[in-house]
Amino acid sequence: MKHPVDSHVGKRIRHRRWMVGMTQQQLADQVGIKFQQIQKYETGMNRVSASRLWNIAEALGVAISFFFEGLDDLREVPRGVEGDMLADKEALELVRSYYAIPEAQRRRLFDLARVLSEAA
Repeated sequence: MKHPVDSHVGKRIRHRRWMVGMTQQQLADQVGIKFQQIQKYETGMNRVSASRLWNIAEALGVAISFFFEGLDDLREVPRGVEGDMLADKEALELVRSYYAIPEAQRRRLFDLARVLSEAA
């Protein structure tokens, strides 16, 4: 049976890996394991050891604490990651594409999106 914290950490691994444009195979290669193990971590089926989480954080360019953000400290039950918006693959692709745009153009796009959302 999956522990909610393991599922949450796995989701955070998957989201960060996807945001940096890395495949499971690429992450596995950097960490020195098979991609199937990354799959098991991301689904929460296997727990990530402290040393392995350290290696994954290094490969993904984040602090270890990143994987625990969004956990309720009192109950250790995961809250939605970014309001569960990042659970939507389309939303993730949109965010990733947005940050690939040069900053000046990105700001103009942001202003346009704000105007359109207020008009809706």
